Amino acid sequence: MMSLNNISYGANVDNSRDTSKPLTLEKDGLRIAILNFCENEWSIADSDSSGANPMDIIDNTNQIKYARELADYVIVIVHGGHEYSNLPSPRMQKQYRFYADQGADIVVGHHTHCISGNEVYKGVPIYYSLGNFIFTKNNKNDEWYIGLVLEVDILKNEIRHQLHPVKQSKEDFNLSLLTGKDKEQILERIETFNGIIQDESRLNDIVKNYYRKESKNLVSFFEPYSNRYAKFLYKHHLLPSFLNEKNSFIKKFY
Repeated sequence: MMSLNNISYGANVDNSRDTSKPLTLEKDGLRIAILNFCENEWSIADSDSSGANPMDIIDNTNQIKYARELADYVIVIVHGGHEYSNLPSPRMQKQYRFYADQGADIVVGHHTHCISGNEVYKGVPIYYSLGNFIFTKNNKNDEWYIGLVLEVDILKNEIRHQLHPVKQSKEDFNLSLLTGKDKEQILERIETFNGIIQDESRLNDIVKNYYRKESKNLVSFFEPYSNRYAKFLYKHHLLPSFLNEKNSFIKKFY
């Protein structure tokens, strides 16, 4: 492990500074730096509390560039994305590609609780979500129980990567490696996602439909309807909205 005691990023110090340090590994003459970025939820670090390294374009860029000076390869892992969405938003795609432009050799996303597609952008593999691996909590959504193990082989002049679909048991959460037709079906789904990710217009249309559905649920929390029956009617367009959705923060959020 290399010492980074004299390095700081952004205005924060202490805990936030520590979380921004790359993990550095060395084997067979190759140095690898691993960075983690987390969307700004309740789990991020600041100067007074421990937590994850915050997602911040400027700070993250500096972190990647510094890791690039330390190592032969830089791996970026991102905790982010929209839950239960099998596709990245255009904003996510733009941001993950930007990380590649800044020097990341591979970008791997997780958090959405469902699998997503991937692409190779300017020679850099980008995996938008690996789904759940082990998550011992029941869920009515079957996507919850499917995940992907990403195998990465780092060689002197290249990175090789491949996916291995896995599944948790709904009864006891035991994990198994999928084979045969079960494996083929998951890989075929991923290929479908990959095709959509490469089609900017189609991706935008599908993601917008997802936003419309999810924003209706989010907006309902801010409408002046105090009981579940009124909220049910609102969600089914039987009561009017008191918010201007065209200019609402919901659209800006995504």
